[in-house]
Amino acid sequence: MALVVQKYGGTSVGSTDRIRTVAQRVANTAAQGNQVVVVVSAMGKSTDTLVALAADITDNPSQREMDMLLSTGEQVSISLLTMALQALGQPARSMTGPQVGIVTEAHHTRARILSIKPDRLRQALDRGEVIVVAGFQGMSNPELEDSDAFEITTLGRGGSDTSAVALAAALGADHCEICTDVPGILTTDPRLVPDASQMEEVTCDEMLELASLGASVLHPRAVEIARNYGIPLVVRSSWTDQPGTWVRSRPAGPRSLEGMEIARPVDGVELDLNQAKVGLLQVPDRPGVAAILFGAIAEQQLPVDLIIQSINEGNSNDIAFTVKQADLELAQSTAGEIYQSLCDAAHSAPPAEGIVTDGAIAKVSISGAGMIGRPGVAAQMFQSLSDAGVNIQMISTSEVKVSCLVDADQSDRAIAALCKTFEIHSSSLAPLKPAGQIAPPPVRGVALDREQAQLAIRHVPDRPGMAARIFTLLAEAQVSVDMIIQSQRCRRVNGIDTRDIAFTVTQGDIGLAQTALADLVEQMGCAVLEITPTVAKVSVVGAGMVNASGVAARMFEALAAAQINIQMIATSEIKISCLVDETLGTEALKVIHKAFALEGTDLVEVPKGA
Repeated sequence: MALVVQKYGGTSVGSTDRIRTVAQRVANTAAQGNQVVVVVSAMGKSTDTLVALAADITDNPSQREMDMLLSTGEQVSISLLTMALQALGQPARSMTGPQVGIVTEAHHTRARILSIKPDRLRQALDRGEVIVVAGFQGMSNPELEDSDAFEITTLGRGGSDTSAVALAAALGADHCEICTDVPGILTTDPRLVPDASQMEEVTCDEMLELASLGASVLHPRAVEIARNYGIPLVVRSSWTDQPGTWVRSRPAGPRSLEGMEIARPVDGVELDLNQAKVGLLQVPDRPGVAAILFGAIAEQQLPVDLIIQSINEGNSNDIAFTVKQADLELAQSTAGEIYQSLCDAAHSAPPAEGIVTDGAIAKVSISGAGMIGRPGVAAQMFQSLSDAGVNIQMISTSEVKVSCLVDADQSDRAIAALCKTFEIHSSSLAPLKPAGQIAPPPVRGVALDREQAQLAIRHVPDRPGMAARIFTLLAEAQVSVDMIIQSQRCRRVNGIDTRDIAFTVTQGDIGLAQTALADLVEQMGCAVLEITPTVAKVSVVGAGMVNASGVAARMFEALAAAQINIQMIATSEIKISCLVDETLGTEALKVIHKAFALEGTDLVEVPKGA
């Protein structure tokens, strides 16, 4: 007998007919000998209706009363679905979030789950009942000694997904099904690429890196909990018996249910001493340059780890990458030949120090599913390194990882400082083994984020602590930072060695970021803040790229063939992201998706209006 948690979204329970269909599906699951917990959202657009009612009453409703109002939508759904199950002869009971023991922060409209006390839920399951739970809601900590105790709270965006996976973790469920109006998770947004194919499976790490792709199907908060507690997820259609897409979790060690969504955001600190750096300075800023360089590197079968292209200066920019130390000589000679050919094509002589190399570096990284959407994690890392007297040479980031290159002789200090800062003593996650030991594909999916803005601070003094100061100020202003790039080139301004630091934020946070940094930029004296209000980030993600050469080259070649210039590049082991002009974002997505042959036609029809 398995314990299964199923979640049905608002479309799936959008009418009484659909509620009856869901009830039959749930009853069939229970008839197979399973214990079943069902989490449901509010019916259809009923949440929008409730919001409109509040707007008719006042322009400024209190957040507490909005939570009281919005929580009623799910209560309608659970009552009706429970009645439908009982009509089929299936014992069932409806419960609100507080009734099943979901305890949250006392933050209305955006609470995070602190703990779950599932005793009542287990007792009902043991009686053979299907439990139908209101998603998206909980109750603030009853142990608080003020008026914030026992308050109804809602979980914000992705709340029903989060409720379902959290309950699955608390109960030790065999798996959690996210039943929705699509057949599974696709390789990219089908609204932009109609022939996107359905993935059979994807890892939690890949899903988190594809956050902008999956947010409308499976929210990152839910994936984070699944990853931390080792809960297998499957995203499948509410209307068919098709297998859907499995989201695989690593086996997880014992983990407390306390602090479920506020536990430490970093669960790993990593050190790689087998790193060597090659940097090309003042490379012509035009489409195709990265494709030519990394195409040549791929022809030599050289595995590349980090790739960083900084913001341009005039008609040039810098590209730096890392390889294994044993590959440094070949990588340097290959890059040198390409660099010379680029200069010849531009009818210019190579700069005296056009290529820089360093075989005495180390890569230190922090990783964790909780880093998404939590301002300040990167700032903590940079501050920790600064306090230890470690200077950062290069920075590269993704949704779940921040990596810095440092001098190899500073690596021990760096790792000790990071482990202390993030309270890391050992990894709690075992390596993920693909189902059937089949190697994962180099690229699993392609994502596009058109909500980004690029900010750059020119001429930041090149000394420990500057990155920490910048990103601590942003964190204090509650600005979440996505990509972070520190330039390779060091410029001397007014007798001070400086570097450029560029980063991206959501477009809505431009004003907050600008205000937060204004005083610091002025204090630096020679620094200048530049803002590009609209850019697009296109990314390829795949757990298999770490063991494959040429993935970056193929991505860059696809963009070059479409005459799309790359403004910035940042990578992790399983992700390559490029910033391009916002107007070219959709075209970039299409050509990259095609370059990796991710198209497919075996998609399942869903009912009209679903």
